[in-house]
Amino acid sequence: GRPMSRLAELIEQLCPDGVEYRALGDVGSFVRGGGLQKADFVEAGMPCVHYGQIHTRFGTSATKAVSYVSEAQFARLKHAEYGDLLIATTSEDDEAVGKATAWLGDGEVAISGDMFYYRHNLEPKYVSYFFASSSFQEQKRPYLTGAKVRRIADKGLSRIQIPVPPVEIQREIVRILDQFTTLEAELEAELEARQAQYEHYRNHLLSYDSLAARGPVEMVKLGEYIKLSFGERITKLHDAGTRYPVYGGGGASFMTDSFNRSDEFVISRFALSEVCVRFVPGEFWLLDSGITFDVNESRCVKHYIGQFLLSRQIEIYRKSAGAAQRNLKTAEFLSMGVPLPCLSEQQRIADLLDRFDALVNDISSGLPAEIAARRAQYEHYRDRLLSFPEKLAD
Repeated sequence: GRPMSRLAELIEQLCPDGVEYRALGDVGSFVRGGGLQKADFVEAGMPCVHYGQIHTRFGTSATKAVSYVSEAQFARLKHAEYGDLLIATTSEDDEAVGKATAWLGDGEVAISGDMFYYRHNLEPKYVSYFFASSSFQEQKRPYLTGAKVRRIADKGLSRIQIPVPPVEIQREIVRILDQFTTLEAELEAELEARQAQYEHYRNHLLSYDSLAARGPVEMVKLGEYIKLSFGERITKLHDAGTRYPVYGGGGASFMTDSFNRSDEFVISRFALSEVCVRFVPGEFWLLDSGITFDVNESRCVKHYIGQFLLSRQIEIYRKSAGAAQRNLKTAEFLSMGVPLPCLSEQQRIADLLDRFDALVNDISSGLPAEIAARRAQYEHYRDRLLSFPEKLAD
């Protein structure tokens, strides 16, 4: 038969009769933090972790803090040390309550309220991977309290059962799962590099010099070649449904049962950010906070104009004004200059960029799909690695 994996060999050798499951409260203790506010952060000082950072900044483990407090303040706070698990105990979302990171930094770190450190005698990242597993998610559910903000107390956490195999097995599981996370990070870096490369390529192809090098180019005013079409306001309260996504000037916000657009470039009209143009594939409902456009097809190719607008988002963002939220100055937008080569050249560029777009951005192909598949595979694998036949008491 096939040679056994190192993990299977270790299990066969060290715990052939199964693995003991123990309550977290029996293999460690939870210590509540407190007295640290974001207002206490200083530029340089002693390391600290605020519970919000566990949700947003840290993964399975952390070796460095992202914020600091003064020595005087540090002295008054609770400190976690190397190997402790840092646990966020509140969130608006059930899934994120109890999100944890293993502290692997040099020396102690101060912790805020709404979190615990868990001091234990297990392999640090093994515990951290366990806190991310579906076994932990299922076991914590009965202990969640609170209406809008959900929380878990140390009493509940202490009762959750963790499999405790010999430390060699804990380490081997960490080694295997670390390989997965490294691969995922590499894929994400690759995707970012591709996106940057694509934007660079698009900006180059659509620059006047690059176009002029291939043939005659005319500079025209955007408004003379396109006709704007504003979306229509509907509300989640009255128009929610299940069939079509609803877009304004940003991402999809809710679903509805009718559509008023399909396969269009959408330009933000209200509350602009620096991402103010996007292509929305398929049928969707466009709100009045977004604009689409039509072109005279005998004079220009719609996807060429759309790709041109994608390449000029910063410039479009600058044509907006407002204090609380920036709104598009439509007349200024329409007076933008567009370099137009002949129709066949516009078509060639539009096709090239659409293909490149699909490669980089399409969830059903290319890297995003690969990353999503890896993540699903990893989660399945992690949950399997963290469930053992239970050793029965003699």
